[in-house]
Amino acid sequence: MLSESPERLDETLLQLMAASLTKHGWSQQNIFLPADLTLALAAECRALALVGALNLAAVGRGAAQTVRGDIRGDRILWLKAGQSPACDRYLLIMETLRVMLNRSLFLGLDEYESHFAFYAPGASYHPHLDRFRDDDSRTVSVVIYLNHDWLPEQGGALRLHPAGQVSEDIAPLGSRLVLFLSADMLHEVLPATRDRMSLAGWFRRRPA
Repeated sequence: MLSESPERLDETLLQLMAASLTKHGWSQQNIFLPADLTLALAAECRALALVGALNLAAVGRGAAQTVRGDIRGDRILWLKAGQSPACDRYLLIMETLRVMLNRSLFLGLDEYESHFAFYAPGASYHPHLDRFRDDDSRTVSVVIYLNHDWLPEQGGALRLHPAGQVSEDIAPLGSRLVLFLSADMLHEVLPATRDRMSLAGWFRRRPA
């Protein structure tokens, strides 16, 4: 269980994020996590990768779940409370964000799930939606980047495909947060020339 008090988030900033999510289907905040927390989470992700604790991510759901490296090339590890001080601190921040999104948008978000995502050079994730056909609980998708001093020429952008609009490429700069609606936003991860680390997560509501 997470027992510490959540860190305070700027409510004005969160209102702007909620407004952007409503109007455009996605929102971006360039410096969301404190720098020290971003560094701690990046170090943890890299250490997990070095000891082989991250597993190849699968596509699909339930019995149909399978590893398809031609579709998705990241390695992941799901977070749980008590895993590390940095992860607990991150999860507390996301709990604060969940409460504030519910207050602003009345989404009925009930919980948050998240995993480390490590893309080795050349790995990518083809265009996809984050909501399963038989499960509508994933409501708002979250990506937080952990990459220090990322350069545009290193690639690795998150490419969003808003319906009826031109695509948006978002570089994976450390501490940057991206939110988007899970059911509606087609998106993909472009290959990079260096290791690319992030936290991917989903605010979920109770299944209908």
